[in-house]
Amino acid sequence: MEVIGRRSHAIQMCMYITLFLVATVAHSFYLPGVAPMDFLKGDLLKVKVNKLTSIKTQLPYSYYSLPYCKPEKIVESAENLGEVLRGDRIENSPYVFKMREPQICNSVCRAVLTAKDAKKFKKKIDDAYRVYMILDNLPLVVPYKRNDTDSMVYQHGFDVGFKGQYTGSSEKRYFVYNHLSFTVKYHKDEEMDAARIVGFEVRPFSIKHGYEGKWNNNKRLTTCDPHAKHTITSSQTPQEVKENMEIIFTYDVDFQESEVKWASRWDTYLYMPDDQIHWFSIVNSLMIVLFLSGMVAMIMLRTLYRDISQYNQLETQEEAQEETGWKLVHGDVFRPPTSSDLLCVCVGTGVQFFGMILVTMFFAALGFLSPSNRGGLMTAMLLLWVVMGLFAGYASARLYKMFKGTEWKKITLQTAFMFPAILFAVFFVLNALIWGEKSSGAVPFGTMFALVLLWFGISVPLVFVGSYVGFRRPAIEHPVKTNKIPRQIPEQAWYMSPIFSILIGGILPFGAVFIELFFILTSIWLHQFYYIFGFLFLVLIILVVTCVEITMVLCYFQLCSEDYLWWWRSYLTAGSSALYLFLYATFYFFTRLSITNAVSGALYFGYMLIASYAFFVLTGTIGFYACFCFTRLIYSSVKID
Repeated sequence: MEVIGRRSHAIQMCMYITLFLVATVAHSFYLPGVAPMDFLKGDLLKVKVNKLTSIKTQLPYSYYSLPYCKPEKIVESAENLGEVLRGDRIENSPYVFKMREPQICNSVCRAVLTAKDAKKFKKKIDDAYRVYMILDNLPLVVPYKRNDTDSMVYQHGFDVGFKGQYTGSSEKRYFVYNHLSFTVKYHKDEEMDAARIVGFEVRPFSIKHGYEGKWNNNKRLTTCDPHAKHTITSSQTPQEVKENMEIIFTYDVDFQESEVKWASRWDTYLYMPDDQIHWFSIVNSLMIVLFLSGMVAMIMLRTLYRDISQYNQLETQEEAQEETGWKLVHGDVFRPPTSSDLLCVCVGTGVQFFGMILVTMFFAALGFLSPSNRGGLMTAMLLLWVVMGLFAGYASARLYKMFKGTEWKKITLQTAFMFPAILFAVFFVLNALIWGEKSSGAVPFGTMFALVLLWFGISVPLVFVGSYVGFRRPAIEHPVKTNKIPRQIPEQAWYMSPIFSILIGGILPFGAVFIELFFILTSIWLHQFYYIFGFLFLVLIILVVTCVEITMVLCYFQLCSEDYLWWWRSYLTAGSSALYLFLYATFYFFTRLSITNAVSGALYFGYMLIASYAFFVLTGTIGFYACFCFTRLIYSSVKID
């Protein structure tokens, strides 16, 4: 009775922990702080600054790492786990507007650059850094027209400055954008005087401001008239960056009424003009699936049906001795593989990763993970990974017991620590490199401690609970008995060698996703929005089907050639698509990115190595379970004496 009581208490605690995590995940899907806000005329609008980023270095920096104008007191906004991991630092700024009250040539502050300040500006301009700001949870964008069409395209953030030269001089000089011409678009409520912000745009200018007498913040500038409109033009003398140079930061703000409603205000930011390419990606993937489905149908409905009929009609011993094909290896096909412990761990990790991806993509496709909820996607994925540890432990323990394993605690520890330890080690090294560059993207010690706490305090116990439940269940029974002496495998043709068949098997799953992979890499490394999760969910389904079908086909050919070592090969056949993913990421690095910094290159390949490893365990697990079900099905359909 005491044992039963302790067991029920442990199960109760597990249920409470799981319910708590589910509630936390659900909260991460919820969009806090993005409820519509109504502003009356004259209400204060406070602009927040986010970070400085560059596609050349991939290293974010705090806005105030440059000598920009500062408010009296810098206040950081509360951030979730995903925002911290992404390097977002949201702070207040001295840019404050009044709703629907335009301002012209408003002075913010005056700064005299030291040699160190000038060097910082020049370095950021060389590395093509952009400034990110936020108003009412909307990111600041620079609108411009596409050359091929008349449609407007919005670029996230504005450049710190640019390089150029004066007329008649060949010397390259640095210029900073010190005047910001803001445009706030709003949708007015016809019944009330309130309005909602639906757009936040800017046109940056570099202007060498002039004034008379001594400087003060209320000083009237001779380069722009606060009583005139649109006095700033790009033809004026730009503001150069050099030591002891005086820079005056100014801004305009204009308000424009818009027909866009608040619920649709993100549509312009998330609009992607390449929808036809996405549809081409889906059609391309579907053609691969249809091709594989035809092969599987031919094998399952014709060849297998014929094989099973022939095997079941054999009556004499002479006929049985003459039989060939996959039935001959029935006594060895379920023989435990070498390194079975490692296979159990890999499969359990794949189940955990697949569960996380499936749930995340499902909710994202339904529109729960909006980009307006910064860091929500990453937070949800981390918490779902922790929750799915329950299923990882269960899957690895069930497989381990089927292989006649007895030390379930050892396999549980390996499942709980192997994959996360590798990821954490790579992440720790990359974070040390970022910290060495003094970037705001470096994860603080407190956040690292929180990640370790999630891992050791919640994920590991859930893996143990799942393993305990899985190992307590009866072992999976095979449809045929395994011989004591292993059968000799005949010499195989060159095209059935393990290396060749494994490499061939990974091409089609990768081919089903590589077009969508291009857009994912672009959104990550070129700092663009990615919000076509409906397409991505379809691609995920196609990837699963492709992995299942290609591994089943190659497994059938392998068994027909009397090679029964299918356990690891089925995992590696689908998992080899991760190799092609990493090779494509390398190709993308040299053809699409302009990274020259060694640390930035290490960051790119480090994170892509993590992504490829995760893709390996995901596709490998799908292929393994496909072959596992396939072999059990065909060997349970024949009569074996």
